[in-house]
Amino acid sequence: MTSTSHGTSLVGADSSSAPAGPVLDITDLVVEHRREKSRELFRAVGGVSLSMQPGDTVGVVGESGSGKTTLAMAATGLGPRTSGKIELLGRDLDTLSKQQLRALRPEVQVVFQDPHGSLDPRQSVRSGFRELRRLQPKRTSWTDDVALLDQVRLGPEMLDRYPHQLSGGQAQRVCIARALLMRPRLIVADEPTSGLDVSVQADVLDLLRESLADSGASMLFISHDLAVVRNLCSHVMVMLHGEVVEAGPTEEVLNAPRHDYTRKLLAAMPGARWREKR
Repeated sequence: MTSTSHGTSLVGADSSSAPAGPVLDITDLVVEHRREKSRELFRAVGGVSLSMQPGDTVGVVGESGSGKTTLAMAATGLGPRTSGKIELLGRDLDTLSKQQLRALRPEVQVVFQDPHGSLDPRQSVRSGFRELRRLQPKRTSWTDDVALLDQVRLGPEMLDRYPHQLSGGQAQRVCIARALLMRPRLIVADEPTSGLDVSVQADVLDLLRESLADSGASMLFISHDLAVVRNLCSHVMVMLHGEVVEAGPTEEVLNAPRHDYTRKLLAAMPGARWREKR
């Protein structure tokens, strides 16, 4: 496994039922933006490559502004990119029409940081599920609403509640349930626990871990917190100023960090205890 911004390959467990080949394959991704005031061009993501196999759980970690969310949005076709090649489930995004990209969307589900911002305030939980079932009847017929809520540890009484009637943790569980309903092959989770209480964070992380084990889906997990990534992800990429400074199996990176920035992040972990291997 290489671990530079120009050739990171992360190899994890394969699912026997998943098709061969990477779920996500990124080559030399570059994303450039212009600053609002100065109009100066700056590079948000610089030459990052990543290959995710079926069943991989990859954490992308770094401080605010490191480029991790920009990377995730570009990788799913939801954000812009300047150059580089992205293959999602074996399909080159550059070759897909808008209709083909829409057809691919159910295979890739995104769980955002702000659950209330992701839910339609005019829709009850039941109505939100009903809309997804209408749009994708074959994909969503595998379970009913009550069983789906039970999978994310919510009771059937939640079906008739609206987003403003849900706590942050409940709303995020509903968002995860909506993602799971589509039976995706890749879940992109963008700081999904950062706005939640510590105890609720732990429950949501346990839920994600169990859901991935049950479904066999892969996950790209965006976080600023190495402790969360250690808890959930088999592999980690550490980003700084748009580049990958370190990558590999999570325990190897965290037990023997090679880059000063990784050491800084480890030192900031609450109750951090780590020893660099010489």
